[in-house]
Amino acid sequence: MNTLRIDFVSDISCPWCVIGLKSLEQALINIGEEASVSIHFQPFELNPQMAPEGEEIGAHLQRKYGASEEQSAQTRSMIAERGAQLGFRFDLAQRSRIYNTFDAHRLLHWAELQESAQADLLGVQRALQLALFTAYFTHGLSPASHEVLAQVAGEVGLEADEALEVLASGAYGDEVREREQFFQRAGINSVPAIIINQRHLISGGQPPEVFEQALRDIAAMPNAD
Repeated sequence: MNTLRIDFVSDISCPWCVIGLKSLEQALINIGEEASVSIHFQPFELNPQMAPEGEEIGAHLQRKYGASEEQSAQTRSMIAERGAQLGFRFDLAQRSRIYNTFDAHRLLHWAELQESAQADLLGVQRALQLALFTAYFTHGLSPASHEVLAQVAGEVGLEADEALEVLASGAYGDEVREREQFFQRAGINSVPAIIINQRHLISGGQPPEVFEQALRDIAAMPNAD
């Protein structure tokens, strides 16, 4: 059985990253035991200069992309429909602001270290990523809030008090910056970016069948791992 390493480069505030992850998960279910897969979530900030208190979403989209209120509403409605098809609920009424996500990425980095150190936490980084998506896009909670981040960490099996200490200390900031810069130098300038075995790139919130076919093709390659 070939082993596939997947680096999932994304941001907590990116709705297409949710769709990409849910599609990838469905593809992994479909391929079953055809390949052994490990997923590593890598940081990317869509708005690295965003203040912790965030910005009203309509104003943000208009300023950054020139999108009208009507265009933004249409896009959000389309994203919500795609999410529903994949079993994820985007609650447009709950999410009214865009937030800084740097601390969320620090928490995800810490979660990966915990997963590597403790066998009973296998898959916890992936669980945390999805739980953070749910906290923000379904419940409208701020991924810049240390209290929210620690609570979500506790919900997926990590120690909430330890998570709060990590967040308060500023730990892993340098490591997150280093990873961000690495993927930027590699040419990643939009997310989601799904990199398989460090050389095959799939960009965007593709449907499950696109991921499934790519995974099958790469797993079938000689020396895929």
